[in-house]
Amino acid sequence: MNANIPPAEIGMLLKNVDTPALLIDLDAFEQNLDHMAQRLEGTGVRFRPHAKTHKCPTVALLQMARGAVGVCCQKVGEAEAMVYGGVRDVLVTNQIVGDSKIERLVSLAKQARIAVCADDPVHIEAYGKIAGVNNIELSVLVELNVGSNRCGVEPGEPVLKLARLIEETKGLRFGGLQAYQGGAQHLRTPEERAAAIQAAVDRVIDTTTHLTANGIACPVITGAGTGTYRIEASSTIYTELQAGSYIFMDVDYAKNLDTDGKPLKEFEHSLFIYSTIISKPTSDRAVLDAGHKAVPIDSGLPMVADMPDLEYAGASDEHGKLILKDPQRNIKIGDKLKLIPGHCDPTVNLFDWYVGIRNGRVESLWPITARGALR
Repeated sequence: MNANIPPAEIGMLLKNVDTPALLIDLDAFEQNLDHMAQRLEGTGVRFRPHAKTHKCPTVALLQMARGAVGVCCQKVGEAEAMVYGGVRDVLVTNQIVGDSKIERLVSLAKQARIAVCADDPVHIEAYGKIAGVNNIELSVLVELNVGSNRCGVEPGEPVLKLARLIEETKGLRFGGLQAYQGGAQHLRTPEERAAAIQAAVDRVIDTTTHLTANGIACPVITGAGTGTYRIEASSTIYTELQAGSYIFMDVDYAKNLDTDGKPLKEFEHSLFIYSTIISKPTSDRAVLDAGHKAVPIDSGLPMVADMPDLEYAGASDEHGKLILKDPQRNIKIGDKLKLIPGHCDPTVNLFDWYVGIRNGRVESLWPITARGALR
């Protein structure tokens, strides 16, 4: 069997879609797209959503049709998928190491506006060596550690040294700061999220003040995610926002709380794993055809959509175990149900196709072009 064959056909009833399949509820998906566009309208902040969430140029173009300036990616392979799919403005929010990868990145810069990150002179030297001989001016952002303690240099003088080196290197120009606080996105209370982003803003201000005092302008300050984008948008500091998961949402994001102490309901769940019951050994246990190979569990187990009395209780390679809290629940072998993934990004990476559903029928089939783009 060819894994690239889609699990459905246009016009097919949902109940006939083969499983496991990755569904998009198109009404909820479009509502999420529109809501973000409306939220950012008039803020003066550019929107550059992260394509590592959806890995699909079709989705990226829908975001750009609603005002996004381009997309972010994490890997060169993702950037290639976006550019070849029609996206003409891509920021790689990562450090790229290895001449072969940098050659590919510079090749993309001949076709689209490409930017990349650095946090060490080694990156800058490597980018400059290849960009210079190709007569390409590559935009390089310095990644600033704003609290996640992952990649990124400390505020102030370390950033200045890298910015100067970028400006002095043939083929490169200083593009600004990558200032993403990933650790803040799933802090549960709005107070915790606000405190984390304020700390990030303080680091950015310290750094831009130091750059300005030394004659270097900082044209872009980019960051933010679905959990905090409203805070960065109102900061007057950030110029670009990188939220990605807002289009789909997942179980983990749904645990974030609003100011009233209740789960934040700003965006709808629109991404689902469609699965079939393949066994029902007892009245309180059933088994699905969606296990580890369809359901990542790095952020917890999925939830069964629309059926709160069913619990996805565990996964093995090809099986997902369901607990029936109500043994009288009338489900049988062959029934199909929808799972809300715990973490949308790695879930998408397990599938070749999106199956777009509206009014109980398949309306669209979109290839997940950047699936598996590890390089």
